[in-house]
Amino acid sequence: MDIQRFTVTGIEYGADDPALQAALAKAHDAQERPRCLCVSGGVEMYIARHRQFVLKRMPGSGMRHHPECPSYEPDAQQSGLGELVGEAVLEPTPGSFELRVNFPWMRVAGRAVPKGEPQDPAEVVVARKRMSLRALMHFLFERAGLNRWTPAMQGKRNQGVLHKYLLEAAESVTVRGLSLSERLYVPEPFSEEGREGAASRRRAKLSVLHPRNGQSPLAIALGEFKACDTTALGCRVWIKHAPDAPLLADARTWGRIERTFGALLEARHADTNQRVRVVMAALIRARREHTYEIDAASMMLTSEHWIPLDGVHELDLLGELVAQRRRFLKPLRYDARTAAAFPNALLLDAGTKAVPLHVVSAFMSAKERAIKEKSAQAADGWIWRNDEPMPQLPVTHHPGGGRRDAAGRDGAGRT
Repeated sequence: MDIQRFTVTGIEYGADDPALQAALAKAHDAQERPRCLCVSGGVEMYIARHRQFVLKRMPGSGMRHHPECPSYEPDAQQSGLGELVGEAVLEPTPGSFELRVNFPWMRVAGRAVPKGEPQDPAEVVVARKRMSLRALMHFLFERAGLNRWTPAMQGKRNQGVLHKYLLEAAESVTVRGLSLSERLYVPEPFSEEGREGAASRRRAKLSVLHPRNGQSPLAIALGEFKACDTTALGCRVWIKHAPDAPLLADARTWGRIERTFGALLEARHADTNQRVRVVMAALIRARREHTYEIDAASMMLTSEHWIPLDGVHELDLLGELVAQRRRFLKPLRYDARTAAAFPNALLLDAGTKAVPLHVVSAFMSAKERAIKEKSAQAADGWIWRNDEPMPQLPVTHHPGGGRRDAAGRDGAGRT
């Protein structure tokens, strides 16, 4: 499925049709529901208005679309998102999200816990799930479509794409009553010619960190981790594409970050035939004028194509899927205790249902290995124990296009 097709006011349009915007404007005024034609009978969509009219899937309808359709969304229970929906991830109106997180947007200088006589509790409060910085990263990457891959994306994922789509995803998200886009900084692609302009826009964006009435606002800097320098005053943490704006941390803070995310930092130097990236989300505040101090941080591993990874053991599978020009989606862990219960990838081009692909690493604990084996068997999915040769992947089966083997040949030997 290369071009998504819709019926709007009874007329069929492709997603790239120049006449689609006018048709959507007419349908929006008439409050009509277009339909996506990825399956027989179509699936109802709704029209949102941003810079232009946009067709979006109706809440809860993602699994009704064909797996190859851009509007397809797997069951939330196939990733860590399932544990958060309804508590930490709310969708008060279609396409708009409210996230409940475990970090603040503000620090208050000198605030202490008041002391007093013990009191009898007046109520029992039920603990609610809250998202961590890692879960927020996963949510943004998923909303931006960065955990999804099609052959058309080859060679087109870069810092510009990351900057654009992460910020677009943040526009429909509120956190603690504030638009996430107001508090999210993702570096622009760096170039010497555009250096001054980018720096000016960054300073304007992060002016939100200026203290007010004794309060220090916080924001999130999100980008690929590059390096950390130790100085007499502490550490300078460098994010790629922001060479003139290091994030500051004292030695103790950076030591804790290194210990917590040591396996991810080591993965950059693993003996693999593919590049990996470490993406960092840092909750920052202004220490002084135009200096940014890390208040909290999280990291995640991605492939060279910015697809989030649970570990290096997934690289060969994702690399093979990309090499074979397959279409797939990577379920994300969010805040789940382990990712072993989730597919390592969902193959989207093998028929009318997504096919779960599971990798059993030889370095898994016995408990995680048992969870992974059980999950793969329950879903009747493909499984690869990576101390053995990789089994053949399920054949390609495009809508109306027949079956194709790993070389891209159909039943008659055509490519």
